[in-house]
Amino acid sequence: MRSLLLFRRWRRILLTLVPLVFALLHVSGKLPLPLLDRLDQIFYDARLRLSMPRTLDERIVIVDIDEKSIERIGRWPWGRDKLAILTQELFARQRVAVLGFDVIFAERDNSSGLAALQALERGALAKAPGFAEQVARLTPSLDHDALFARSLQGQAAVLGYYFTSDRKGHTQGALPSPVVTPAQLRGRPLAATTWNGFGANLDALGQAAPVAGFFNTISDSDGVIRSLPLLAEYQGQYYESLALGMFRSMMGMPSVEPGFPATPSLGTHETLESVVLVEGTRRMPLPVDDRLSMLIPFRGPGGPDGGSYQYIAASDVIEGRLAEGALADKMVLVGTSAPGLQDVRVTPVGLVYPGVEAHANMLSALMDGNAIAIPDYARGFDVLQLVCAGLVLALGLSLLPAGAGLVLSLAMIAALLGLNLWLYRVHGLVMPLAAVVAMALCASVLNMAHGYFFESRSKRALASRFRSYVPPELVDEMLKHPEHYSMQADNRELTVMFCDMRGFTALSECMPPLQLQALLNGVFTRLTQVIQSQRGTIDKYMGDCVMAFWGAPVPSQDHATCAVQAAMGMAQAVQQLNQEHRTQGLPEVGVGIGLNTGTMCVGDMGSDIRLSYTVIGDAVNLGSRLEGLSKTYGVAVIASEFTQAQAPEFLWQELDRVRVKGKAQAVAIYTPVAVHALATHEQIRLVEIWRQFLTDYRAQDWAKCIAALHLLLQGDPQSTLYALYAERLQMLATQPHLPNWDGATNFDTK
Repeated sequence: MRSLLLFRRWRRILLTLVPLVFALLHVSGKLPLPLLDRLDQIFYDARLRLSMPRTLDERIVIVDIDEKSIERIGRWPWGRDKLAILTQELFARQRVAVLGFDVIFAERDNSSGLAALQALERGALAKAPGFAEQVARLTPSLDHDALFARSLQGQAAVLGYYFTSDRKGHTQGALPSPVVTPAQLRGRPLAATTWNGFGANLDALGQAAPVAGFFNTISDSDGVIRSLPLLAEYQGQYYESLALGMFRSMMGMPSVEPGFPATPSLGTHETLESVVLVEGTRRMPLPVDDRLSMLIPFRGPGGPDGGSYQYIAASDVIEGRLAEGALADKMVLVGTSAPGLQDVRVTPVGLVYPGVEAHANMLSALMDGNAIAIPDYARGFDVLQLVCAGLVLALGLSLLPAGAGLVLSLAMIAALLGLNLWLYRVHGLVMPLAAVVAMALCASVLNMAHGYFFESRSKRALASRFRSYVPPELVDEMLKHPEHYSMQADNRELTVMFCDMRGFTALSECMPPLQLQALLNGVFTRLTQVIQSQRGTIDKYMGDCVMAFWGAPVPSQDHATCAVQAAMGMAQAVQQLNQEHRTQGLPEVGVGIGLNTGTMCVGDMGSDIRLSYTVIGDAVNLGSRLEGLSKTYGVAVIASEFTQAQAPEFLWQELDRVRVKGKAQAVAIYTPVAVHALATHEQIRLVEIWRQFLTDYRAQDWAKCIAALHLLLQGDPQSTLYALYAERLQMLATQPHLPNWDGATNFDTK
C-alpha cells in the first residue's frame, strides 16, 4: 500500500513539474513561446491601466496643432514666421520654462517668396536698378527660417528630430551634440537601440537651439507603444530623447553619464542599469532597460479630453488669445492631435493616442522621479519565482485532494500577482509574470486532469470492486481517498463473523428448488442488511452460511462492537422472519453465529482467473469453529474472549473455556445477553449467578455447582446450556478430584 501511494504521489509530482520545465525553457530562450510574451504584455497593460492616476498634470501643457488651428492658420506645415510668433509669444509673454517641439524643421521655408526674389536678383533682374537693394531690405522680414531661429536664440527651447534605419542610411539636417561618447563607456558595448540614418533640423535652427532630442518611440511585437528610449546610438555616439532634453533644460543642463551596474550583470545583456544626470555632487540615476528605454507611465486615456494634460490650440497662442502669464513656468510641448497629420500611436491606454502626449508622460515621470523599467535581472527573478512556485505546487498538489489543490494554486497565483504589483507600485520594477502564472494554471489543470482520468478511474474501479462487499456509505468514504485503499494483502486486527443457517439441510430435502431459493435469498438479504447497517464487509456466501468481517477495507477502532451489534441484530432479524414464516406457512429457520477478533491477513486472494477480497489466518479459523459450537451451547451467538474484551458495552455471559481443533490454548467463549446500559436487573442477576457457578465449576466444588444449577434451571428449564452442564456435573460428580484440570472442554471436530 505504501509503495503504491508513493508511486502515485511521484507520478503527480512529475506531472506537475512538466509545466515548470516548459516555462523554464521559455524563460531561458531555448523554447520561446510567443503566447507567453503576449500574455506578459496583457498583464503589463492591465497593471498599467489599474495604476493610472487619471489626474491633470498642471506642470505640462501641450500646444496642439489641432484641426481648429489648421482651419484658422492654414494647412500644415505653416510658415516659420507663424512659428516664430508662437515661440515669441510663449517665451516673452507667457514666460514658459521650457519649450519642446514634437515636430521637425528639416527643409527651408520658401513660403514668403524670398527664394523667388533672390533668383530674379541673380537672373533676369540682376541689372535692374535698386532691385538688389530692395531684396536686401526685405530679406530680414521674408527669411522665415531666420525669424524662427532668432526667436529660438538664447531660449530654453528643445527641437525634435528622428532617427531611421534603412539600407541606404539617409541623413538630413544637422544632429545635435551627443550626450554620451564612446570614451565614457570605457570600451563596453551597449545593447542600445541603434540607427543608421536621421532626419534633423536645419543647421541654422540647430545653432540657435543647440539642445535637441529625438522623438522616436519603440513598438513591441504587437505594435503597441509601451516605452521610449532615453538614449539612442548612431555611429558609436549616444543621443538623448526629446523628453530627456527638456528635463535637462529644466534642471539647468546637467551632464549625462552611463550608470554601470555595481556588480556583474545578473541578466542577459551588457548594458547600463541607469542613465545618470550629474550636476556637481548631485547624481540622479534614471533606470533603463536593455534598450536604454523607460516604460511610459501613462497618466490617463490621452487626448484633449483625456484629462492628463491641458491642450491649448496653437492658433490661440499665435493670435494672442491667452492672458499674459497664463503658461508661466510651464513645460510646453508643441505637437499635434489632428488625425490627418498622422502623429497618433497605439498604446496600452488608447488605440488612437497623440504621439506628443507620450513624450509628455515621460517628462512627467522624469519630473516626479517615478520612472519604471524592466531591470536587467528580470530574467533571473523569473527563473527564481518559477522554481520556488513550481516546487511548492509540485509538492502541495501531490499531497492535497483536488479541491484543496485548486485552492493552493489560486492562492499561489494571488501571491504572485500581489508580489508583482507591489514591486511595480512601490519600487517601479516591472517583473515578468506570464510564465509563472501560466505554469501555476497548467499545473493545477494537469493535477485536476490527473485526478479525473487517473483517480476517477481508480475510484470507479474501487467502487466496482467493493460495492458488493461493503455498505454504500463505506464505499463513499473510501472514494474520498482512494489512494489509501487497495487489494494488496495486509495484516490487520479485525473481527470476523461466521453465520450458519440451522435446519437448512432438512428444508432442502422437502422444498421445491425455486421456493428454497426464494427462502434462502430472503434470509440472506435480511442478514446482509443488518451486517451492512453496522459497517460490515460481506466476505462470501457459502451455501447456507454467510461470512463477514469488520475493520477493512475501511479501518475502524470499534470493529468488535459493530460485529457484536450486528450479530445480535441478525439473531433478532431471524426471529422476526420466523414470525413472518409462521403466518405464511413457511418453515422456521435458526442461525448460529461465531465471532472472533484477532490479527488476520486481508486482501485479494485466489487465482489469476478469479480473486476474492477475503480474510485468512488462525483468527479466522477460530471464528469458524465458534460458529459450529453455537448449537452445542444452545445460543445464537458465540464470541471469543478477544471479541468480548474489545466490546465492554455489552453484558456478557461466559459459556465455557474450549480447545477447538487445531488450537492447543484454551479460549474463553461468551454470548452477548444485552447492551449493558439496557440490561434488566434479572438479566444481570442471572449472569452473576452463572459467573459464580463457573468459578465453583472450575474449582471442582460440585455441591455448590449443583445447587446453583438447580436454581438456574428453575428460571429456564428449557436452556440447552444449563442442561449441558447438568449432564457434565452428573458425570464429573462421580470422579475424583483432578489436580491439573482447568475446566476447559476439548472439541476435536471442525
